[in-house]
Amino acid sequence: MQIDDIDRRLLRLYQSDPTLSAAELAEAARLPRATAWRRIERMEAAGVITGLEAVIDWRRLGFAVEVALRITLDKTERNAFDTFLAAAREVPEVTEIQTFLGRVDVRLNVLARDMGHYQEIYRARILTLPHIADIEQLMLISDVKTDEALPL
Repeated sequence: MQIDDIDRRLLRLYQSDPTLSAAELAEAARLPRATAWRRIERMEAAGVITGLEAVIDWRRLGFAVEVALRITLDKTERNAFDTFLAAAREVPEVTEIQTFLGRVDVRLNVLARDMGHYQEIYRARILTLPHIADIEQLMLISDVKTDEALPL
């Protein structure tokens, strides 16, 4: 799909405040309402805009510990990736799973209430995941930048 300057303007506005009504978005973009909304719908249909989501501050819900686990899998095992990923998806405290090319195969993001809770999760749920050859834990100290907006 070709994106022009008008689409980029709409995307900048929409990603900065996805709660804007069609009329507010059109006004901010200096476009007729129908044109703005038609373009947004076209970008949704093309998969450029994939949806809206609520951003929840997990710290305010009592989760004080976030750990990124960098995992190397035993790739000599047949279907190691698929088996590992299926099992990791079942761990409720795992909030993100990413796969990589390179020394590290998978990164899991884990949330816990406190260090005791994290230790329980790590011992009972993470270390029992199949095909782990190596694991490195990186504890989050602070979020420096979390903006996911694209520079359009």
